[in-house]
Amino acid sequence: MARYLYRLGRWSATHARRVLVAWLALLLTVIVVAVGAGGQTSDDFSIPGTESFEALNRLAKAFPGADGASAQVAFVAPAEGRLNEPQVAQIVERTLAELRKGPQVAAVVAPNEQRAVSQDGRTGYATVQYDVKADQVSDASRTAAQRAIDGARESGLTVEVGGEALVPIEELGYTTELIGLAVAALVLVVTLGTLVAAGLTMLTAMVGVGIGLAGVLGLSAVIEMSSTAPVLALMLGLAVGLDYALFILTRCRAQIAAGMPLIDSIARATATAGSAVVFAGATVVVALAGLSLVGIPFLTVMGLAAAATVVVAVLIAITLLPATLSLLAGRLEAGRVRRQVKVVGQGSSMGQTWVRAVVRRPALATIGCLLGLGVLSVPLVSLELGLPGNESAPTNTTQRKSYDLVANNFGDGANGPLIVLVEAPTEAKQRARDLATAIEGIDGVAAVTPPVLSADADAALLQVIPTTGPAQQATADLVEEIRTLAETARTMDRRVVVAVTGATAVNIDITDKLAGSLPLFLSVVVGLALLLLLVVFRSVIVPVQAALGFLLSLSATAGVVIAIFQWGWGADLIGVEQVGPIPNFLPVLLIGILFGLAMDYQVFLVSRMREEHSHGADPATSIVQGFAQGARVVTAAGLIMVAVFLGFFFAHDPVVKSIGFALALGVAIDAFVIRMTLLPAVMSMMGARTWWLPQWLERILPDVDVEGTQLDDPHAGASLPPSRAIGSKLADAEENP
Repeated sequence: MARYLYRLGRWSATHARRVLVAWLALLLTVIVVAVGAGGQTSDDFSIPGTESFEALNRLAKAFPGADGASAQVAFVAPAEGRLNEPQVAQIVERTLAELRKGPQVAAVVAPNEQRAVSQDGRTGYATVQYDVKADQVSDASRTAAQRAIDGARESGLTVEVGGEALVPIEELGYTTELIGLAVAALVLVVTLGTLVAAGLTMLTAMVGVGIGLAGVLGLSAVIEMSSTAPVLALMLGLAVGLDYALFILTRCRAQIAAGMPLIDSIARATATAGSAVVFAGATVVVALAGLSLVGIPFLTVMGLAAAATVVVAVLIAITLLPATLSLLAGRLEAGRVRRQVKVVGQGSSMGQTWVRAVVRRPALATIGCLLGLGVLSVPLVSLELGLPGNESAPTNTTQRKSYDLVANNFGDGANGPLIVLVEAPTEAKQRARDLATAIEGIDGVAAVTPPVLSADADAALLQVIPTTGPAQQATADLVEEIRTLAETARTMDRRVVVAVTGATAVNIDITDKLAGSLPLFLSVVVGLALLLLLVVFRSVIVPVQAALGFLLSLSATAGVVIAIFQWGWGADLIGVEQVGPIPNFLPVLLIGILFGLAMDYQVFLVSRMREEHSHGADPATSIVQGFAQGARVVTAAGLIMVAVFLGFFFAHDPVVKSIGFALALGVAIDAFVIRMTLLPAVMSMMGARTWWLPQWLERILPDVDVEGTQLDDPHAGASLPPSRAIGSKLADAEENP
């Protein structure tokens, strides 16, 4: 690996203009294709194979348009007025008539037609049914509906819109990402000590992000792409792009400061730090590609899109970065860089001081970390999963106001009714009536509407209004009870098919599917990464330490997220307006993304320790020297990741907000507590056993030479200063800046 990357780095450096032109041409091509394709993302999170999804398809055949998106239009009469007063009723009827004329509208059900008028007569809601799904509702349809609603508001009524059909489409959060990008730039300037080096790192990362993001948007024209896939690709592409470039650039500049010629330094940095980058990127890709194991299409596409962006970031780090470094030869003169690296050395000595303190009292550091992480993990036992809806929207939005109006006047369940499809040839109506009577007797049911027959009378439709909201556990329990009744009906007569569907039931099925897939996903991803780390470090202990450390950081992160976003502890302090169940796909994303990033830090730190050990240092010295040389980079990388992810915390979308917060917190805990405190403490207590590997396993494992020891072999074709000598000069610089 090291020899191959050495040759690749040297070739890229000596053919810099070709490499630069090739990458820029690729970027321009992908952007042109993406713009020309005109693809669109989707907000459809359904799962084929679940009862609710299959029933939704059958529902569309029996009741055309019934599977389309819907909107709730809530009307509130002026003070002291009522909706049935002639003047107010005329405004409502005119508004509903205008809504019926809108494009793609299948039906409009007035408040009186669905018993949706409050007891005081002031509040009511109509249902607007569209014949397409929410992500297919056209701008013309939205404009027509908005025109009708604005007319009612101008006439003196309060009108708010909920449901999924007419909810305003939020931007992907690129504006808020600029906040994280600015902080990342500041971290790079402080870390590298020069605007040129920081700008170079930003430039190469942005090229990778541009290619990855444009590629994802272009593929959305031929592949159904969830709206969160570009956000995830942007998050990870930018974060790992900055980290990988920073790791190689820091190594290159340190070698130049130690006296190595420019081209040789670029080649060796690509061989050594580049090897760590390749394997770090591989762990991220494995974790993201592992999302396909969950068996949910939108997560599979999301994971593969983000993984492809990470692959691009790795390729740029080992080709475009060496090329641009060689083009900046004047800025990388030994004297200039030596002065800058001396500044870096002062920061590195802080890392050296920290690791020496940890190694001096490893048991105390270990116990402190375990106790702290254990306390943070306590809320994990009360985890509740769901898919936040309009109840989690900001309080100043129309969808949240509509939700509150309906909930306060008709109960939370009116915001998430269940649809029960009864299929029984020739006797669907009677079977539906019998089932409705049985459902009315279940606790947690507020109302059941009379059955609606299909055109051929072979199917009937019931609407069940729960007493609890769509994201509450009690509603999920109610769905299970209705399905138990359905199974009983099926047992008594095989011709009768009963299924629970609708948006609420679909979300419940997605949650169950995701929760059930977590153990398999976690075990497979961690298992594959363990094998990868076993090959990289040629040690049994190091991969196990890495995996256990990740589980600790994962549980602590999840505990804090639950305490804030589910329990509401400190929610007001950080601007979280509504608490409730954790987004159902957040744990899967957190595992996939955080595990990959955690292994990045593991590889960055331990590869330097392994390099020192392979060159003859004793266990304690290899920990201290390796940590000192990698701590500054890992610290900067962790801060960059936190800044990038926190940028998404300021988005309006509550789901994106929770994802950004969870990832930022997870990175902070894993980088600074697990990798930079617990890891050296445990390695210190293990001593030489850290690098233990059975002889039989050593014989069959491939030697990828991440440390670049073969580069010092005269047969490697490179006349370079021994890496140990370079390491000694760097250590001297750190000791005596």
